[in-house]
Amino acid sequence: MYLISSILDTLRVPPDKFDQDLNEILLDLARESIEEQIYPEIGFIVAVLEAEEVGIGKIIPGDGGAYYDVKFKVLSYLPEKDEVVEGKTVDIADFGVFVRIGIIDALCHVSQIADDFFSFNERAQELVGKETGLRIRLDDPARGRIIAVGLGKQQIKVGITMRQPGLGLLEWIEKWKQEMLEKRNET
Repeated sequence: MYLISSILDTLRVPPDKFDQDLNEILLDLARESIEEQIYPEIGFIVAVLEAEEVGIGKIIPGDGGAYYDVKFKVLSYLPEKDEVVEGKTVDIADFGVFVRIGIIDALCHVSQIADDFFSFNERAQELVGKETGLRIRLDDPARGRIIAVGLGKQQIKVGITMRQPGLGLLEWIEKWKQEMLEKRNET
């Protein structure tokens, strides 16, 4: 889930920047230091949007810079268990497929792709279902449900499943919908 939150940080403005617009300098410094960081409460910081409140600058003896306490509005992504997500396959391996959901690559283990046994065709870079013949290739659009989230200081790990109705590659879902409509029309 994407969130807009506020975070407080203290930033050092170097003396060579004193003649520039303070808000612009603080935004630039925050974007360099805060963006792409992970905060346990709000997840991965996608973007610093604005400086909401800027405190009075403080000078420390022996340091030519000025320190400002600043409250920033940020956009972040925090994956939630049971959230339904869509993305494209970005990597395929013998153990599963990685689906890019926004800014994170989520793993769908081969056991969570569908009710079939999938084998890896390294030459074609695809996973193939033994009984169904279903295929997963790079750049295939997919829909999954988050079943595991691991939030560390440097990385967010996400596991998804595509085994339930309405999940999987988007072409599989469309085919399934067509089959359901045809069955309904037969009755």
